[in-house]
Amino acid sequence: MTDRRSRLANDRVAASELEGWVAAPAYGKGDWRRVVVPVADLLAAPGGARDRQVLYGQRMRVLEVHEGWAFGAAAHDGYVGYVAAEALGDDVAATHRVAVPATHLYPVPDLKRRERAWLSFGSELRVVSASGEFFETVEGLFVPKPHLRPLTAQFADPVTVAQIFFGVPYLWGGNSAAGIDCSGLVQAACLAAGIDCPGDTDQQEAALGETLEPGVPAARGDVYFWKGHVALAVDGETLIHANARTMAVTYEPIAAAIARIEAQGEGPVTRRARLAAA
Repeated sequence: MTDRRSRLANDRVAASELEGWVAAPAYGKGDWRRVVVPVADLLAAPGGARDRQVLYGQRMRVLEVHEGWAFGAAAHDGYVGYVAAEALGDDVAATHRVAVPATHLYPVPDLKRRERAWLSFGSELRVVSASGEFFETVEGLFVPKPHLRPLTAQFADPVTVAQIFFGVPYLWGGNSAAGIDCSGLVQAACLAAGIDCPGDTDQQEAALGETLEPGVPAARGDVYFWKGHVALAVDGETLIHANARTMAVTYEPIAAAIARIEAQGEGPVTRRARLAAA
């Protein structure tokens, strides 16, 4: 109950299930809301540092709105923080997710019309009808059909998802195709493949996969952890990771990455895990 990232409580209110465990002036169940902007920063404190991001259509359980900030937790991983209240709207159940690096919302089903918004891979929408080569959303906007897939249609391979982000710029706390960090990349890959995955590297190291003993040959999908860093094996010799060295999502030989990171003083691999099938 001490990790603020998973402790749904602040100085004014706590989640009702924490009553008796966490002291608070008030307790509540909160309300479900959805993100209505392309990307919303999830902050450690109102106006503070970015911890993570939540994407268009993703759900948040909101305990309170205070001075323009909504306090709550992201539904997909339970990450607790503050989001600008204006970034949230009604809880309209989604049916589809963006399954390509990015897409656009159009006011009419016409690719020549000026787009209304850009959406990242992983954004969620409610489709209500189809019009030619476009799906219509509940908001009356249009998305190219090839860019969406039903929420129930998971990817079979998390590494394939990670490769969708190749070349995306590195962004601390980023979770979108506009910018992503190492744990954001691993989370996007896992969630799209139906594998539960927390938001930060230390949480992922504690939760993901089965630990592999030294000497076990690397395989596609193995997760490599360092203190403060995480990467996915593409095959027995190559990693894909969002990294500050190149400031992008790139490939790197496994042996070279291990040697480089240790030479930088950031230590050895702390764990290697094999993901279970979803």
